[in-house]
Amino acid sequence: MRVMAPLVRLIQLRLRRGERGAIGIIVAILVGGGVLTGMGAFVIDVGQVFQERDQLQNGADFGAIGVAKSCALGDCSAAVANQLADANAGSLTGGSAGVPLVCGSGSLGSCPAPTGAITDCPAAPPGGANYVDVHTATLTSSGSTLLPPVFARTLLGNSSYQGTNVQACAQAEWGPPAAATTDALTISACEWDQDTQRGADFAPAPPYALGGQPAPGFDQMLTLDRVGNGTSCATEPAGAAAPGLFGWADDATGHCSLPVTPPSFSGPAGGSGAMSAACEQVLQNAQQSQVPIPVAVYVSYSAGTNTYNLQGFADFVVTGYYLPGFGGAADWLNPANTCPVSPNYCLDGYFVQGLSTATGSIGGPNLGLSIIDLTG
Repeated sequence: MRVMAPLVRLIQLRLRRGERGAIGIIVAILVGGGVLTGMGAFVIDVGQVFQERDQLQNGADFGAIGVAKSCALGDCSAAVANQLADANAGSLTGGSAGVPLVCGSGSLGSCPAPTGAITDCPAAPPGGANYVDVHTATLTSSGSTLLPPVFARTLLGNSSYQGTNVQACAQAEWGPPAAATTDALTISACEWDQDTQRGADFAPAPPYALGGQPAPGFDQMLTLDRVGNGTSCATEPAGAAAPGLFGWADDATGHCSLPVTPPSFSGPAGGSGAMSAACEQVLQNAQQSQVPIPVAVYVSYSAGTNTYNLQGFADFVVTGYYLPGFGGAADWLNPANTCPVSPNYCLDGYFVQGLSTATGSIGGPNLGLSIIDLTG
């Protein structure tokens, strides 16, 4: 304290006189005392820890989504997390990241209870929902689990500091949606029951290798349900729409998108068979690309209220169609099912199991369509 007192008095004197050299003296004292050096070390090393934390969190997020996707498609590969964690790692660790734990539902194995640490994942979701936790941690390309410091070791009394093990965690859920936004197309539950044997027999989903397309027998020809056909089927309640029927929903957005929340959704005004230009484009793109589209499955149609009663959500591959005023496309899977050129509205295709970009909440009946939600 006695050593610093004269310097402090000198600075005070020069500041009172307005001398510019006072700032230089302050800087010299801070550098000489190691203050600025220590601050620089702190900023750089802590900044690297935060950068590593962000990269590990990205790796955990993408890893959880990737594992959830594999589980939804029936594989449940934990190795996907390692690949995606490395893909999101940066130069600080030589493009490497550790995945010390992947856990969750079924074959993934149970997860440890949260400890309250900031790096914990949330507790397991209620109600037995399918989920995965992916834990990531520092792992350099040389095999070290510590993020090496840049300057921190040079600080007084810190020579033994070797680095920090940074950690992160992410949780994702997967399952059939309870509510979702799909394309403004709907297919009868009786048709889904018949085509998939109530979920026991789906066609293989695209993309297809050469010669890998489904058997033509999966392909079905559907006609428009204009007024609500109440002939029912043995697998649905009395009054359900018959097999072989599809319908348009109300395209209120003008983009052929359909926000559906149970128990029902609206049909087009007056039960018209007309569809929006946006939906015509959706069907054309789906038929040409062979990419499944998410659709609502309805049990019955109420003409009085112009509403469909929702069953759930499915993934449907369009193979052909004929729409009066728009034209048609030949069935690429089963040419015998190509829609006739007539006043009738016709749609060809089949159901598959798959994931969708449809947004919504998880918890509905499983009709083959799954969505993924990053929950923590």
